[in-house]
Amino acid sequence: MSITSIFIPNSTSFINNPYYLENLLTTYQTKFKSYDQSVIISLSYVINTVDTLSVLNFLINKKNTSSLLDTIYFYWENKVNNEEVLGYGATQYFDIDSSNRFSISKKFTKDCLAKIIKIKEKKEIKASPRIFSGFTFFDKTDYLYCSFPPAFAFLPYVQLIKTKNSSTLTFNILIKKKTDIKQIILKILTIKKLILSLTTYQSNKKEFKKVVSCNISSIRKEKFKKSVNSILKSIRSNKFKKLVLADFLDLKNSANFSIINCLNNLRSYYPDCYVFAINNGKNQCFIGASPERLLSIKSKKLITDALAGSSSRGSNKYEDFYLAQKLLKSPKERYEHQIVIKYIVESLLNIGLNPKVFPLKLLKLSNIQHLWTSIYSNLKPNIHPIDIVATLHPTPAVSGFPKAITCTRIKCYEQFTRGLYAAPLGWIDSNEDSEFIVGIRSALISDNNARLYAGAGIVKGSQPEKELAEIQLKLEGLLKTLT
Repeated sequence: MSITSIFIPNSTSFINNPYYLENLLTTYQTKFKSYDQSVIISLSYVINTVDTLSVLNFLINKKNTSSLLDTIYFYWENKVNNEEVLGYGATQYFDIDSSNRFSISKKFTKDCLAKIIKIKEKKEIKASPRIFSGFTFFDKTDYLYCSFPPAFAFLPYVQLIKTKNSSTLTFNILIKKKTDIKQIILKILTIKKLILSLTTYQSNKKEFKKVVSCNISSIRKEKFKKSVNSILKSIRSNKFKKLVLADFLDLKNSANFSIINCLNNLRSYYPDCYVFAINNGKNQCFIGASPERLLSIKSKKLITDALAGSSSRGSNKYEDFYLAQKLLKSPKERYEHQIVIKYIVESLLNIGLNPKVFPLKLLKLSNIQHLWTSIYSNLKPNIHPIDIVATLHPTPAVSGFPKAITCTRIKCYEQFTRGLYAAPLGWIDSNEDSEFIVGIRSALISDNNARLYAGAGIVKGSQPEKELAEIQLKLEGLLKTLT
């Protein structure tokens, strides 16, 4: 069965008329029931602009939707691209613990999208159903210490995409031979009506609570510096060229963290980053503001980023300019950055692409700045977005180089489970357009507990004190959005 797109000329018929909608869905149910098959009907229509964060807040907190949807969700915002995306509830869900996780995830994605029949209110609607997906940093993980499986993907029941010029609301409905169509219609119309009544989210400052305990010790700081010295010794012995060493900060709040307030802070503090939140449906949420794009695919054109080499921001424009020039001219930082560029280019060449490297730039964030190089290539028809994810992950920006040995050594040096930290997170739509980021500048939140993550790239010329300072700088930037 292939993807079908249908345009209904009289849009008000199926948007506002439950009898027409019932007839439409019943027709498809009857058609596929004879083949003993299920089908996914995707209903998309244009709505007045609504704040996506407000919709997420409503769906999380309103009791009158708790029986209608589960709590799995994926929130995504990129102000640079003028895009906000929310996928809430799971019409189809998949997870797996396997060394073949990328190929199996690719099959699930293709099979799921092939079952979709798209019905659009207007021909002009460009938004397509998206499957939201993630992969832990390592392909094997300990479930006791990681809240997410090695690979997961889901097609949301409710999908909202807000761009600069439009907002599109989509319902992805699984129709089986015994599906109660009338209940489905009631559910759709109820959720739609509630969403359209929402206004822009305003944080309730009374919800903010002071952090009462902070579990970071001088012992761990000394252990980090000792690890850096050990890594530098291995680099001098030519065992590898770079290793990314990460650390964490545990927080315990006097009350449950507000995911919505945290996201609202992140979108304000980091307008140049990808703000995201992924909830596993078990009251555990991975949240952050990543500056690093792993890939962006649109109309078979690929862009990926090399992001490595960092410096703090200045307290005024003169100091900021000085620090920027120092970063651009630093042999150590340029060397670290070049390792990432070389890896990405060679990886893309190995799968038959012809990458082109754009000029070096600076990515300036609120409290830190990075060396940044974009890499572009046209895609071949037989290359799927997950093929690119599998090829690139993990880049030396978050692992090291060579990849095989440094990933093994990371497990020896780091005293925690990475989980989704520094891992690929993103979406693929029915046109095989796609975007994945790297889950850095992130935290795992559960009730009143939070674990914040940050890493630093160790190369020849690194200094333990400076690498520790970089870790603390990154943690502090995330900390202020949570407290």
